[in-house]
Amino acid sequence: MKAEGHPDYHMITVKMTDGSEFQTRSTWGKEGDTLTLDIDPTSHPAWTGGTKQLQEGGRVAAFNKRFGGLSLKKN
Repeated sequence: MKAEGHPDYHMITVKMTDGSEFQTRSTWGKEGDTLTLDIDPTSHPAWTGGTKQLQEGGRVAAFNKRFGGLSLKKN
Protein backbone atom coordinates (compact mmCIF):
# COMPACT_ATOMS: atom_id res chain seq x y z
CA MET A 1 0.00 0.00 0.00
CA LYS A 2 1.14 3.54 -0.67
CA ALA A 3 2.14 5.46 2.45
CA GLU A 4 0.99 8.85 1.11
CA GLY A 5 -2.54 7.58 0.42
CA HIS A 6 -3.64 7.49 4.04
CA PRO A 7 -4.20 10.32 6.55
CA ASP A 8 -2.17 10.63 9.76
CA TYR A 9 -3.81 8.55 12.52
CA HIS A 10 -2.86 9.78 16.01
CA MET A 11 -4.04 10.20 19.63
CA ILE A 12 -6.37 13.10 20.54
CA THR A 13 -8.42 14.00 23.63
CA VAL A 14 -12.21 14.32 23.32
CA LYS A 15 -13.91 16.61 25.86
CA MET A 16 -17.62 15.93 26.43
CA THR A 17 -20.22 18.59 27.35
CA ASP A 18 -20.24 17.45 30.99
CA GLY A 19 -16.48 18.05 31.27
CA SER A 20 -15.38 14.42 31.14
CA GLU A 21 -12.53 13.55 28.78
CA PHE A 22 -11.22 10.46 27.04
CA GLN A 23 -8.44 9.70 24.60
CA THR A 24 -8.94 8.06 21.24
CA ARG A 25 -7.20 7.68 17.92
CA SER A 26 -8.39 9.94 15.11
CA THR A 27 -7.44 11.67 11.87
CA TRP A 28 -8.84 14.97 13.24
CA GLY A 29 -6.36 17.71 14.19
CA LYS A 30 -2.80 17.01 15.28
CA GLU A 31 -1.26 14.71 17.88
CA GLY A 32 -2.37 15.83 21.36
CA ASP A 33 -5.16 18.22 20.23
CA THR A 34 -8.41 18.43 22.23
CA LEU A 35 -11.75 18.08 20.43
CA THR A 36 -14.46 19.87 22.46
CA LEU A 37 -17.96 18.62 21.67
CA ASP A 38 -21.04 20.88 21.60
CA ILE A 39 -23.48 17.95 21.38
CA ASP A 40 -22.80 14.44 22.64
CA PRO A 41 -24.68 11.37 23.93
CA THR A 42 -24.85 12.87 27.45
CA SER A 43 -26.75 15.97 26.33
CA HIS A 44 -28.63 15.32 23.06
CA PRO A 45 -32.34 14.36 23.30
CA ALA A 46 -31.93 11.64 20.67
CA TRP A 47 -29.77 9.69 23.15
CA THR A 48 -31.19 10.91 26.46
CA GLY A 49 -34.87 10.33 25.61
CA GLY A 50 -35.75 13.99 26.06
CA THR A 51 -38.87 15.68 24.79
CA LYS A 52 -39.46 16.22 21.12
CA GLN A 53 -39.81 19.69 19.73
CA LEU A 54 -43.17 20.09 18.08
CA GLN A 55 -43.58 22.39 15.14
CA GLU A 56 -46.34 24.70 16.32
CA GLY A 57 -46.12 27.29 13.59
CA GLY A 58 -46.18 24.99 10.56
CA ARG A 59 -48.38 24.99 7.47
CA VAL A 60 -50.97 22.62 8.94
CA ALA A 61 -51.27 24.74 12.10
CA ALA A 62 -51.77 27.88 10.01
CA PHE A 63 -54.45 26.13 7.93
CA ASN A 64 -56.27 24.85 11.01
CA LYS A 65 -56.12 28.29 12.60
CA ARG A 66 -57.63 29.89 9.51
CA PHE A 67 -60.19 27.22 8.53
CA GLY A 68 -60.58 25.21 11.74
CA GLY A 69 -64.23 26.21 12.27
CA LEU A 70 -65.46 25.03 8.87
CA SER A 71 -67.06 21.64 8.44
CA LEU A 72 -68.28 19.60 5.48
CA LYS A 73 -71.44 18.37 7.22
CA LYS A 74 -74.78 19.22 5.60
CA ASN A 75 -77.36 20.87 7.84
